[in-house]
Amino acid sequence: MNARFEGSFLGATDKISPLAIMECKICWSPYDPAEGDDYRQVEPGTAFVDLPDDWSCPNCSAPKEQFMVLEDPGSTIAADAALLTEATDRLVADFREIWHAKMRDVPMVNKLLQIEAVGFQIFDGRPLGVLISPWFMNLIQLPGADDDWSDLTPGAKELIAFASGDYEFIHNTRNMTGGYKACSLFSPMGDFKSQMQAQEVARAVMVALFDGENRAETDRAADIRVAREAELAPPAREPVALTDEPSRRAVLTGGLATEG
Repeated sequence: MNARFEGSFLGATDKISPLAIMECKICWSPYDPAEGDDYRQVEPGTAFVDLPDDWSCPNCSAPKEQFMVLEDPGSTIAADAALLTEATDRLVADFREIWHAKMRDVPMVNKLLQIEAVGFQIFDGRPLGVLISPWFMNLIQLPGADDDWSDLTPGAKELIAFASGDYEFIHNTRNMTGGYKACSLFSPMGDFKSQMQAQEVARAVMVALFDGENRAETDRAADIRVAREAELAPPAREPVALTDEPSRRAVLTGGLATEG
């Protein structure tokens, strides 16, 4: 079925579950899959997306395209949003505690920046996004709703595969966050001139991470280590400009250094 629902997720039918109750936006008549449609002899239990292409509103004859989601008990969107909010709130709170307790007077920190979770989304059932802080920017994976990461060994390493390649994550735990996995992108953060600039790079990371065209025929873990060492080298580097799209390697391996 290729029905396009003008008022529902910009026509993304994969976001509408079989339990979705739809409503005609012309006359407000509902279609409840639990009841079906006696007028058109549609059996109870028939999902809206499975209705015939020529099905129309039994009250005003509006086509399927004029129906919007009224409620959707089977949708995972609300559950995913709640998981993201809860998980990132704990993560940010943990690192704000570190900032105030240990890091704010350390010379290497960039006091133009603040702790912020950027671009988090559900990937393979787990929250994934970028954590910005005054002393690092990391790609972070948090446990899913059914995961128990309390036994992660701090310092243990793991390669996680994405469309753009395999990336080395280090396991860790925090009081509020519990277990989490982190891939270093930038550290220290002295080349960033503003929080907005850091946000732009973090968002670019999340886009490029899932782009298969960025896949390199190299050892991604090695790339990360090389880039990290390059960041600490004495020669001056060009700052990341807001108007310039970061290169594949600069975005994905955390190197502000020139791509070699």
